[in-house]
Amino acid sequence: MDKSQIRPGMRGGISSGRAEPAVFHTLNTIFMICLLVVTLYPFLNTIAVSLNAGNDTIRGGIYLLPREWTLQNYKAVFVSGTIYDAFLISVARTVLSTVLNVFLTTMLAYTLSRREYVFRKPITLIFILTMYFNAGLIPGYFLIKDLHLLNSFWVYVIPSMISAFNMIVIRTYIGSLSESLVESARMDGAGDFKIFLQIIFPLCKPVLATIALFVAVGAWNSWFDAFLYTSSKQELSTLQYELMKLLSSSMNSNSNPSVAAGAGMTKDSAAEMVTPLSIRAAVTIVASVPILLVYPFLQKYFVVGLNVGSVKE
Repeated sequence: MDKSQIRPGMRGGISSGRAEPAVFHTLNTIFMICLLVVTLYPFLNTIAVSLNAGNDTIRGGIYLLPREWTLQNYKAVFVSGTIYDAFLISVARTVLSTVLNVFLTTMLAYTLSRREYVFRKPITLIFILTMYFNAGLIPGYFLIKDLHLLNSFWVYVIPSMISAFNMIVIRTYIGSLSESLVESARMDGAGDFKIFLQIIFPLCKPVLATIALFVAVGAWNSWFDAFLYTSSKQELSTLQYELMKLLSSSMNSNSNPSVAAGAGMTKDSAAEMVTPLSIRAAVTIVASVPILLVYPFLQKYFVVGLNVGSVKE
């Protein structure tokens, strides 16, 4: 078409059509930047508070950078020698709980996903009922006691080896896999356990990575079970339980920090003072950093559809 034949209205339509994607990308970029700021600001603010002097934190106005830099808050967290032993206990319980929960729950989910298994529906119903009905804290405590798990490391691992919710999620994912994979493996003489280990388990990496992250975060952040079952045995205390006790003692000893800050304290002693707010920020960072270090290694498995193209119909 000759340029002279293009009417003014047509030129306007073409230019406006080209402008629409640019406007969309501009607004989308602004929105994503705002979302990024809203997401990162609480964490960056917590880091700034944890690195700021406790007496200065009381004044407020700490945003992205500390006003008075100090490591006193972290020194107060790590001054106790029990923190290091508790850290090792937390790492051990997190690793064991995650590995056993993922493997055993996946095995159960594969069993209940097989259509030829005649008891799969009633067993699934029983597991679903456990999500809605709970015996309560006291019966649970007596059950742990009867199993001789009190003041034992395995009280952190054994009760969490199977999860009904995780089983349903994994079973749903297994149900989306092509049945041709299992049928072809059976024709080659493979048994159920071999099919599970060599075919189903590798194909479930995306959902297993997600479940593993959920289980790991739950095991790492748990402290109430340590309070209930192992509080009388210091060597089995977890990191979260020790941090909770530290935060509680800090809040009790500094119940009125504004008075303590102005009660004739010298500049050096005031700089070394910790407050519940500063201790809480330091505890939050110490507790969250290990999980933040693990997350990037699991993120790549979150893409669903690893089995696309594995079967050619």
